[in-house]
Amino acid sequence: MKVDSEEKIYDDINITPMLDVAYVLLLIFIIMTTATVQGITVNLPKASSSPSLAKPKTKAVSITQDGSLYLDTYPVTLQELETRLAQYKAATPDLPVVIKADSSIQYQKVVEVLDVVTRLEISQLGLVTQKLVK
Repeated sequence: MKVDSEEKIYDDINITPMLDVAYVLLLIFIIMTTATVQGITVNLPKASSSPSLAKPKTKAVSITQDGSLYLDTYPVTLQELETRLAQYKAATPDLPVVIKADSSIQYQKVVEVLDVVTRLEISQLGLVTQKLVK
């Protein structure tokens, strides 16, 4: 077998045809995307900004190290806590409440808050704890 010296062996791939195909596909994609964005103009109705459709916000009851009570970030007494939670419960019957208590407080304070929540028949209750690190 004799190899002609005029015959040239190509050792690299010609990517020009592949780039041509990529550019054509890109052009088609751009045209089709802009064509699908356009459509029939429809006058959409306006939604009300009432919070009735929104999920109820969770109320947080915090008990600090000195035994002070806070509803969200506002200081309250036990009686004020009961009245405010009753108002929130009347507005949203499935009101979620979480209790965050300092680990060094007397257990009686937590029980008093739990009694208020039980009297108001709040069924969605959570107790906030820290993850145990080993």
